Amino acid sequence: MNLEKKRFQFLLFVLAVVVLSITAEKCRYMVGESASSKSGKFTLFDCFDWSTGSLACTLKEGVKLYTNNIRADHVELVRHNSFKNALVDAASQGMSGKEAKKRAQEEGARAAKIAARNANRILGPIISSGWDFFEAIYYGGTMTEGFLRGGGTLVGTYAVAFLGERRFGRFGYLIGSLLGSWLGGRIGLMLYDIVNGVHYLIQFT
Repeated sequence: MNLEKKRFQFLLFVLAVVVLSITAEKCRYMVGESASSKSGKFTLFDCFDWSTGSLACTLKEGVKLYTNNIRADHVELVRHNSFKNALVDAASQGMSGKEAKKRAQEEGARAAKIAARNANRILGPIISSGWDFFEAIYYGGTMTEGFLRGGGTLVGTYAVAFLGERRFGRFGYLIGSLLGSWLGGRIGLMLYDIVNGVHYLIQFT
């Protein structure tokens, strides 16, 4: 039952993104190229042009991956140190090797969870969001476009990275942060174009 519910939620999310994308495209066409989002014109396919697009994507995703990797290394270091300290402490209390190891693993997992939560609030999502904000401004977008794209990136990175880590651990976090960053940024741009379209309709009605 829980699996069916998750599938339904996923399909609902995909449907919502598709509807959002179609609506945003209609709004971009209605307001014209000059008033639509600027940074949204750079698509995923531009990353494979083997020219400046590929270079820009490599640099951008490299920075994100490096930052997220720092976060993952930090969590692993905290886990290892906590495990080692707890193991020594448990052994000094006269516990058996099996019990001491079990307790140390629990302490390590608890410390890693706290470290991950703290790092999630600081590193990857904020840098990804800031990067996309300045990219939108660089391409000639408005401050509103920058904030919506950056905000979408922030939320997407947090949400998908969290889900990826719960399912696949450190690897899931790294991949989820990249996918969430891209998807969140695109949804932010769609919202910007829809807001523009609504504002355009209000002006001419």
